[in-house]
Amino acid sequence: MNDGAATGGIHGNGRQVGYARVSTDDQNLDLQRRALRDAGCLEIYEDKGVSGVAARRPNLDRAMAALMPGDVLMVWKLDRLGRSLIHLVETIRALGDRGIGFRSLSDNIDTTSAGGRLVLHMSAAFAEFERDLIAERTRAGMQARKARGERVGRQRKLTAEQVAEARRMLDQPGATRAAVARGLKVCRTTLHRALLAEPVREG
Repeated sequence: MNDGAATGGIHGNGRQVGYARVSTDDQNLDLQRRALRDAGCLEIYEDKGVSGVAARRPNLDRAMAALMPGDVLMVWKLDRLGRSLIHLVETIRALGDRGIGFRSLSDNIDTTSAGGRLVLHMSAAFAEFERDLIAERTRAGMQARKARGERVGRQRKLTAEQVAEARRMLDQPGATRAAVARGLKVCRTTLHRALLAEPVREG
């Protein structure tokens, strides 16, 4: 794997920029703030009431946009930054590609040092391994379901019998797809797709 953060030669001669996050509004950021300030962060971006698995964290986005080459993004712990190992490594690698360092105070990871870059390189390898495992398990699961004759993909909301019943209802004078969809407790789009997907049975 070509790891920009592992090979970018980041010196961290710019600003120390902190990022802190808590998952709920009633949690306190004081511990993270204090640790980041003691480590030299004059700027600290904070997200409060934002889960670690949230795809969008507004103030993290602002911090990432404000960082310049030579700066170091600093967090109290790794789990404050990444949603998963894969996401974490990709985020740190993207910083490295921009010439920006990363430091986690509690995990002793600092990409401005040779040791920290080595740890990140190893983490990147584990992230790649985790991605491959997930893909392999997904493929194996799909093949097993196919072998059992099970449908692979999104489950249908209407069974074949319900679709056949819908067709019989639509043959009645004055019947509309909207009314039939309401009777089956689905939206008209779902009914339309089901009618297209389910072949008409003869006899």
